[in-house]
Amino acid sequence: MAQQDRAIRTRRTILEAAARVFGERGYASTTVEEILNRAGVTRGALYFHFSSKEEVALGVLEAQRPVDRLPERSSKLQKLVDHGMVMAYRLQHDPLVQAAVALALDQGAHDLDRDAAFRAWTEHMERILTEARAQGELLPHVDVAETAEFLNGAFAGVQAMSQANCNRADLGRRVSVLLRHVLPSISTPALLAALDLSPDRGERVFEEYRAESDRSPEPAVPAPRG
Repeated sequence: MAQQDRAIRTRRTILEAAARVFGERGYASTTVEEILNRAGVTRGALYFHFSSKEEVALGVLEAQRPVDRLPERSSKLQKLVDHGMVMAYRLQHDPLVQAAVALALDQGAHDLDRDAAFRAWTEHMERILTEARAQGELLPHVDVAETAEFLNGAFAGVQAMSQANCNRADLGRRVSVLLRHVLPSISTPALLAALDLSPDRGERVFEEYRAESDRSPEPAVPAPRG
């Protein structure tokens, strides 16, 4: 177990170091040597976890995918809200998630599948919306695929605005505003009134997730730093 924990920490150290270098120099200009120097690990340690710079970058990009096993809710639309608000919270506090988003938008990273995380989020939201429809939470006209894609794009734009304006300090509020404008067009009125769209929802749900994960043998997303 100690060896496994050490391997997990080493992998995280490499990813965080790579994320900082990618952010400073861009993917195309970054070298493996620079990542090694920043991480303070041997070449063998890096290649134990990753076969190439591209694989390291894909590992960074993985950080922005939806968190598995968030606490279940009886309302699937609340589950949708929770995923968006938790992502907003992680973007505010986790440098690796911040770097993953920056790398996804790096126009110089031509060799990377930068759209994979966006596809994962769209598919994830589409599944939740499909569950919401099965429970009678959606208005009859809602197209779940179009709605999932729209929400994904809208979130990307809102987080970019928040980053440019105040380094994402107000991202929880901005995502709350986004949801308050969008959800009335897809949710049944009775359910809408019961949804918690508070700006601090992401922090509360993430802490609940962390507490549950601490009781589980499965590894959890590392706690945000800062």
